[in-house]
Amino acid sequence: MAAPGRQTEKGERRRALLVDAAADLLAEGGFEAIRHRAVAERAGVPLAATTYYFSSLEDLVTAALDSLARAELADARRLLELRDDPAEIVLDLLLGPRSRTEGLDAVLRRFERLIGSGRRPFLATVLREQRVEFDALLTEALARAGFRPRPGGVRRVTALVDGAVLSGLIEAAPDPRGIAREALAEAVAE
Repeated sequence: MAAPGRQTEKGERRRALLVDAAADLLAEGGFEAIRHRAVAERAGVPLAATTYYFSSLEDLVTAALDSLARAELADARRLLELRDDPAEIVLDLLLGPRSRTEGLDAVLRRFERLIGSGRRPFLATVLREQRVEFDALLTEALARAGFRPRPGGVRRVTALVDGAVLSGLIEAAPDPRGIAREALAEAVAE
């Protein structure tokens, strides 16, 4: 049963705890890590809370993916405002911010999540909405890095970097962020 339309402050906090826990599990272990019991345990709430606040596991997964992506976008915006290296922010957007510190494992988890999203049609709407924000922020970061992509150029840069990183992953390259940096430099030089 889904939660009533109007929630109490405690209910909103509990729902937020569940979303945060599910987002953490998604980032750490992919879609398979999000299970009612695991989310409830991570959030420190009763198991029944997951089905009270979310009508299905799909709803919980959608909320987790949305939360994780919004947090990553917010981090990238904050770094842009702080005038961090725009090329590194572009790499954060394309490979995930955890790739700075966790390297290969973080990149593998991110690509698995992206590919896994395609197997979950219920995520299509949230992914389309996120893509608009992602492309706008990526365009801004690229501009600050000195690259002014033509219309459609942001998607081309994304495809080039993603393809280079995926090829590197297939070849067991130890530094996917380095591969992405080289591909980005190539794309910017064009």
